[in-house]
Amino acid sequence: MKRLLGITVLCLLIMSRVTAQADFPVLGLSIAAPAHENTKDFEKFIREDLAPLGVNTLVLRVDYNYSYETHPELRDENPLTNQDVKLLVRTCKELGIKIIPQINLLGHQSWHSEAGKLLEVYPQFDETPWVTLPEKYEWPNADGLYCKSYCPLHPDVHKVAFDIVGELVDVFETDAFHAGMDEVFYIGEDRCPRCSGRDKAELFAGEVNAIRNFLASKDAKLWIWGDRLIDGKQTGYGMWEASMNNTHRAIDMIYKDVVICDWHYERPDLSAVWFAFKGFTVLTCPWRTPEVALKQVENTRLFIESSNNAMKERYAGILQTEWGSAEAFMRDFREIKKNGAAPENLKNSGANTFYIITRKLH
Repeated sequence: MKRLLGITVLCLLIMSRVTAQADFPVLGLSIAAPAHENTKDFEKFIREDLAPLGVNTLVLRVDYNYSYETHPELRDENPLTNQDVKLLVRTCKELGIKIIPQINLLGHQSWHSEAGKLLEVYPQFDETPWVTLPEKYEWPNADGLYCKSYCPLHPDVHKVAFDIVGELVDVFETDAFHAGMDEVFYIGEDRCPRCSGRDKAELFAGEVNAIRNFLASKDAKLWIWGDRLIDGKQTGYGMWEASMNNTHRAIDMIYKDVVICDWHYERPDLSAVWFAFKGFTVLTCPWRTPEVALKQVENTRLFIESSNNAMKERYAGILQTEWGSAEAFMRDFREIKKNGAAPENLKNSGANTFYIITRKLH
């Protein structure tokens, strides 16, 4: 009898551990929206691959890949249609998956030698119009050019940006929107007639709060990447995963209902604790290194288990990130799933990392 009782207790402990692993409030994927012609295949991927793994959140980087009615001049070539989006929305609702559209705001308004759609159509919004995009991009460069930013103080920028943000919130029938806002290197530049001399932290916070307030008027929450809110020098994280231009002080100036997506790809850094202590809901975001991602999953579970009730509610879970196309991710994930393991060329990939951590959590 004692032996049976001991086995029962052990089984309950194991079951509780498995439940804890699988019971993060959020198990999500952040990925580029599919091309228009691949929408049905992506819907099939959601239904047959994501939902069975327990994925309950899907962040779709739409940017200008949508047939905007408010600003048709900002449409990419052959963009998603209203019908495409509604197919994904219906499927996600049916499967209990929260779908969150994204447009990169503030930063990431160019890529290498090509302006993004917003600055292509509205070059007057450029924070650094004197910095020309080179024919051949190299890093580092004399201009410190990684990606362009729009000027947050331009009097017309929010009218345009908020039109398309609001349109996406409506068409996706969602209560959340991801604004990106990572890797902002150009902000408060001395030669900008509006931003010169301004505190960069105040400028960044002002933009976060402006977007947040607009979304609040539509009963939606703002999600952003967290790197610009971390002191790159103090932490040793550097200029990519944290701020070296003093925007980090904005963490004490923005609304606490902003959801922070805390990304680290090469090390399982513990900055999620920093955001939680500051009062924010935080998601831990891996990418393409499975051993790092597994440690991040373990750390997230430890944060929840080790925290009091007020703090543990702030650790929302895991949001896997993928920075290639949706089509490449689906292809790679399906190959790995079919074979039960990744081939050598996919071992350090977002698809394999996602496969491994979802098997761990499911």
